[in-house]
Amino acid sequence: MVEVDLHLHTTASDGRLEPSELVELVANRGIRFAAITDHDSTEGLSETFKAAQAFPDLTIIPGIELSSDIPGKEVHILGYFLDYSDEEFQTTLKEFRIGRVERARLMVEKLSTLGLPVEWDRVLELANGAVGRPHIAQAMVERGYISVPQDAFIEYLGRNGKAYVQRPKLTPEEAVKMITKVGGSAVLAHPIEVGDLSDLDTILPSLRDAGLAGIEVYYGNYSQDQVNFLNNIAGQYNLTSCGGSDYHAFQTPNEIEPGDVGPPIEALNLLTSHNKKHK
Repeated sequence: MVEVDLHLHTTASDGRLEPSELVELVANRGIRFAAITDHDSTEGLSETFKAAQAFPDLTIIPGIELSSDIPGKEVHILGYFLDYSDEEFQTTLKEFRIGRVERARLMVEKLSTLGLPVEWDRVLELANGAVGRPHIAQAMVERGYISVPQDAFIEYLGRNGKAYVQRPKLTPEEAVKMITKVGGSAVLAHPIEVGDLSDLDTILPSLRDAGLAGIEVYYGNYSQDQVNFLNNIAGQYNLTSCGGSDYHAFQTPNEIEPGDVGPPIEALNLLTSHNKKHK
């Protein structure tokens, strides 16, 4: 039985459920420990903690997901147990979110030049405040250009897509240090997207030296072979095997939901111990 989900998104970034709706869902699905990890934002945490008061068996872990960059690839770093009230931290996050909005606007312009116009006002409506690529993808579905949002990332909105626009990002090491500076524990997100063992061997030593505490192992639709592979890597680098559903409530076919996948409770205990040790 999965009782831990350390990767969840709300409308504070690109998820489609309000924080209170997500809290109710994870509680009803038997999750006992849930981390809200919105992109570059902790804006949903206040509502999350308030809603969780109705579910005494549910513990909310304050988290975040930061985007960083290495040559040719994007690397996401998760953070847990953050002192998210830190003013400098929040100022930096606000700058990141402004960059996301500008990047989204430029991508909409690029789509128009490609003969796939979508209304910027409609993207803003879909985002309801926190604009991201998934909202552009949703607008493209509404216009009939694609069938499901994921299709937009393959050809247009993904890193090598025709309408992709870069935005300023941290290095992975900077993202880890940013999280640890506010008392958090940093974890490498969905590492299969980073690459094979040789790619991970290239970046993990410097990330570990920067303070990396864990790596996502029990994630999304990873196969058992991939889980075993990543567990071995975690052991090699003395990292905690974390994970979660990466749930956005996109309601796409075969979407992984809270309770479908997650790390064992022992992994959360290790992550908690690491956090207390390094505070």
